[in-house]
Amino acid sequence: MKIKKMAVLYGGVSDERYVSLSSVKEVLKVLNSLNIKIYSYDMKYFSISDFLRKKYDVVFILVHGKGGEDGSIQSLLDYNNIYYTSSGLLSSYITFDKFKTKVILNNFNIKVVPSYSVNIISFEKYFFYNYLYNFFCNSVLFNLGLPLIMKPNFGGSSIGVLIINSFYDLSLNLKKFIYKYKNILIEKFISGEEYTVGILNDRVLPFIRIEKTGLFYDYKSKYKFNSSRYFCPVKLSNSLYFLLNNLSINIWKILGCKNIGRIDFILDKYDNFWFLELNTIPGMTKFSLLPLAARSIGINFVDLIKKILYIY
Repeated sequence: MKIKKMAVLYGGVSDERYVSLSSVKEVLKVLNSLNIKIYSYDMKYFSISDFLRKKYDVVFILVHGKGGEDGSIQSLLDYNNIYYTSSGLLSSYITFDKFKTKVILNNFNIKVVPSYSVNIISFEKYFFYNYLYNFFCNSVLFNLGLPLIMKPNFGGSSIGVLIINSFYDLSLNLKKFIYKYKNILIEKFISGEEYTVGILNDRVLPFIRIEKTGLFYDYKSKYKFNSSRYFCPVKLSNSLYFLLNNLSINIWKILGCKNIGRIDFILDKYDNFWFLELNTIPGMTKFSLLPLAARSIGINFVDLIKKILYIY
């Protein structure tokens, strides 16, 4: 693809804004060296009319979370026939909803971490009385056990993730979380090794095993230096290697994703891979995992950006 003029969308207003600001710094260094006219837009101050006045060959989306991965900007670009990086409208909309993604994949017999989804509307409608609220909490504990993971259903970078160790923890934090995030996910905690699989233009990149310092791979583990260790490529038996490779590409195709993305899994002690979530706009910071996977097979950061843009 011949690119003369490009827009780069970044920032935004989600909790992942600062991850996006780190990503765009790295990407702009590359783009500015490629003899392409660049127009960059912080989505926090985005003007649709100003944006549409210019005609772009491509839009590079680097907005993590709401406004970037939820299909909203994709719908605008589709309507105006503007080519863009990352997945399309429908795939973005579906995968941004962690619970909806699990429901779909479960129908294809893919192991997904068991969970409950609660939104603010159902919460206020059904849990007004304490006895119903307590009944729900007890039901969650009975079906999922302890510990539990509580997190926003929409969002990433492990922001707002909490470990629940008791009925008291669940009862206390459920109300706080539901009013803060409006839609939350309560997941069974599955102990095991964490793996992430990057995908570049339908090609599965080498797997990364994450050795975390805490009980789970939280925001600090992701973005603080020396908080986690990463192993890439990883040593897996042939059967596990092919299982994870096929599982990743199947999930990718089922959800209709394209261009780039990253899928997270847990490998339990019984050699089962459990799907956690799919990220359609993975980070491009110096700590990010998709660039790490690409480097392991000789794709440097400049070449990675070119491949994302189909510049060869």
